[in-house]
This record gives sequence, structure tokens and C-alpha cells, in this order.
Amino acid sequence: MILQQWRLVLAVECILICISSQSFPRRCAFQVSPQNNKYTTAGNVSGSVQLCENTKCCVGYFLIIDGRPEVDLLACDMAEKSCPDATCMAQTRFNGRLIKCMCNTDLCNSNITWTTESEEPRLTYSYSVDEIVKTAVIILIGTLLILCFMIFAAKWRSLNKEKNFISVAFQSEENPPSHDDYSVSRLCSCQTTKTSEIDISNIEFQQIVGDGHFATVWKGKYQGSVVAVKVFPAAWKQKFTAEKEVYELPLMKHAGIVHFLGTGRKPDGGSWLIVLQFAEYGSLHSFLCKHTTSWMLSLKLCQSLSQGLFYLHSDLHKPDVHKPPVAHRDLSSSNVLVRADGTCVLCDFGCSTILRSCSGHRHWQSHATNMEGHAQLGTLRYMSPEILEGSVNLSSTRCLMQGDIYALGLLLWEIWMRCSDLFEGSIVPQHQLPYESELGANVTLESLILCVYHMNKRPSIPKHWKLLTQGSALQELLTNCWDCDEDARLTAQCVVDRLVSLQSCYSP
Repeated sequence: MILQQWRLVLAVECILICISSQSFPRRCAFQVSPQNNKYTTAGNVSGSVQLCENTKCCVGYFLIIDGRPEVDLLACDMAEKSCPDATCMAQTRFNGRLIKCMCNTDLCNSNITWTTESEEPRLTYSYSVDEIVKTAVIILIGTLLILCFMIFAAKWRSLNKEKNFISVAFQSEENPPSHDDYSVSRLCSCQTTKTSEIDISNIEFQQIVGDGHFATVWKGKYQGSVVAVKVFPAAWKQKFTAEKEVYELPLMKHAGIVHFLGTGRKPDGGSWLIVLQFAEYGSLHSFLCKHTTSWMLSLKLCQSLSQGLFYLHSDLHKPDVHKPPVAHRDLSSSNVLVRADGTCVLCDFGCSTILRSCSGHRHWQSHATNMEGHAQLGTLRYMSPEILEGSVNLSSTRCLMQGDIYALGLLLWEIWMRCSDLFEGSIVPQHQLPYESELGANVTLESLILCVYHMNKRPSIPKHWKLLTQGSALQELLTNCWDCDEDARLTAQCVVDRLVSLQSCYSP
């Protein structure tokens, strides 16, 4: 009898250990600086311990100051990543200015060893016995509660087994369940608009106006109109297809999106072509390099740009047609065009992500490949902090859209930095790309992560703008677009509304 009781105790203990290892979230050491405050959303915080919600990985960042490491961040990681190590293995970055570690056991980021070439390991963080005992008591109580719940659930299932069986049998005879939600044969609600291919023999190629990594852009004529012809080599068919599918979505015609005329292919089976309306001033980048603007012209550029992005992000339903929301994911001043009337149009959708709704389910369709484990798409200097660091949640509609809003904020800054009315009485600065004054013309991923993510720096806003009538509104709009917390950023619609308010309140 005693032996049986002892075996029962051992069995219960094993069950508790299994439940504890499978059911409880990862516990990580927690300490953040103000610029990393968003990590509080990675899990519930209790003192210096955080219970992870979305990951099994703990992370630690340490800045090297005067030759010694100082804690910059201890927390749960923001998104699930590969962290195979049970202990926090130090990784030196940025020429020895930063240490990062990731690990997959409880409180593992509280114990990191840092070694230089000349010194023995000398950095160790650990928890007090009181904290460990307190945490253990919480786990034990939680384990017992879960065990009770499991026993109750098992009894409930047993009591309702017969009832459920009868219910299912009745339903199968009288009202068969619909399988539409799981059908793979049903068409998507956002099928692309079928367009006939253009006969490229009718296109007159005139001159090259742009040469990118994936395609060359020609100025030409088609059916008596000036057009831009984007030519993709045969090897880049995937990029061609990605952009074509965005342009061919239903309801994609909008004043803020470059007008799509059709596609074609050279007779020899080589290059793929996309034919677009020609924008007389070229890219926003080239326009700002050559021209300064007035206050009203700068607002026109900003409003049309924001309206185009708002439309791209919109989820539109009309009888029998549906335009899903699209995240651009490569907004830059090179991927925005300026027309003769001074309005902006969005273009270059090769990195875009479409949210399709098929058979009642939503899924993301992305045509680009991630780089080195990051969700990195587009132009490096326009990537949001969370994308640079690799903590973006790719399954979240809002996260992808808010990456565009961050880039939009940088574009608004570029436009206003060339507005003569905002520099009255002084010389308007030459056009600069975001972070060009801070990091130079050539930026790297590591330099941007350090500047944008860890140091929370943004392009400098001229101090004298505070003295202008609209200065505080401009600064607030920019900071609300490029906030380090993606959830705190504005939506594209809010940006449009703010710009309309700026025009009505501060027009000359």
C-alpha cells in the first residue's frame, strides 16, 4: 500500500514537471532603458522578471562604455526567433561597441559572460534567493491550478461525450456542415483584374531615364501618349510578377498611385515589360535635388503622397470586387514619382505584401525573400526600427502598415527640408537623404540599428521651426510618424487629416 502511494506521488510529480515545462511561459530577466521601453509589451513584467507572451527567447543588450559593459536591455524577445543556446552566449557587434545575447531557458539572460582579448570573464548578473523562491512559489500554485483545471475538463468532456455524438450525428443528417472555410478550390475574393497584354511593337522606346537593380526604365510613346516602360531581364521574372499582381488588383486606380497601362514581353522571350503613365518630374528624390518648394507646394506633395498610401492601405469592398490592403514595404524618395501638376504618385511594388482573403481566411502574400533572418525588404535607410532589428511581427497587418508610416515620416521630412518658406531669411539646405548627415552617404545595417534602434535617433528637425506658426504641428506630425513604438504611430488616414488641418490653419 505504501509502495503504491509512493508511486502515485512520483507520478503526480512527473506530471507537474511536464505541465510546468510545456504550459508556462518563458521567464526572462527584465531591465530596459527609456528608448527600449517597447519591450514591456513582450510580456507581463513583475519587478525584474518578465513572463514572455510571444516567444521562448530571452535577449540581452550591453553597451561598452569606457571599456566596461553596461546593461542596455534585458527582456523577452519581441518575436519568435532561433535561439538554440541554453546560456546567454555573448555576440560582439559594431566593432566592439555592443554585446548581444539570446538564450532559451528561464532567466538565462541574467547571466552573461563577456570576455576581451586581455581579460578573463568578468560580467555576471544573477538573481537573489528571495526572487527565485518567490517565482518558484508562483509556478507551483499555477501548476496546481492548471492540474485542477485539466481534471475538471476531462470530466466535462466525459459527461458531454454522448451529447456531442448525438448532436454531430443529427447535424450530419439534417444540416451537413459547410466546408467552404477549408476549400482550396474557391477563388480569392481579390482576384486580379484580367488585362490583355500590350503589343510592344506599338511602343516607341526613346531613352533610358532610370536604371535600378532589378529593372531599367525607359521613356517612350504608346498610342500617342508619353509612357514609362519598366524593363525586367528574364532572370527577374519574380519581381516582374510581384509588381504586376499589385497593379492588377481590382480598384487600384487612384490619383496617388501611378497609372498602370499594361504588360508585355519581348518577342524573343527575353525581357518582361510594365508600361506606366510617365511622370514628368521623375522621382521625388531627383525633384528635391533640383527644386525647392513653397509652403503650399510642399503641402501638395505631402498630401498626395499620404493620400496614395492611405488608398494603398485601404480594404475596399464593392459588389463582386475587393481591393485588399497592401503594404508597400519599400517607400523611399526614389520610389515616389512627381507629376507635372506637383502631385506625388506611388510606384515600385516589387517588395509589397498583399493581404488576401480567400475562402473566409486571411493570409499574407509576399514576393520578397528575407535577408539573414530579418524581415528586411526595401531600402535600408527607410526601414523602421523594428524591421532593422528583426522584431517585426510578419503576421500582423498593423505592423506591416506601420513600417510604411515610419518611411512616410522620413519622406515628409525630406520634402519640408526643401521648403523655402520654412527657411525664410536663411539658405535652404541641399537635399539630403534620411540619416545622411548622421551616418554619411553610405549606411550599413549595423550603423542604422545602433543609431535608429538603440540610440533612438531620428533626422534632425531645425530648431527655428519651433518659432514658426506651423512649426510645432510639423514637429508633432513627424515624431508621431517615426515613433520607436509602431503602435504609437499614426495611420495613413490620420496623416492625411493632419495635413488637411495644416493647410486650413496655416495657409498664407
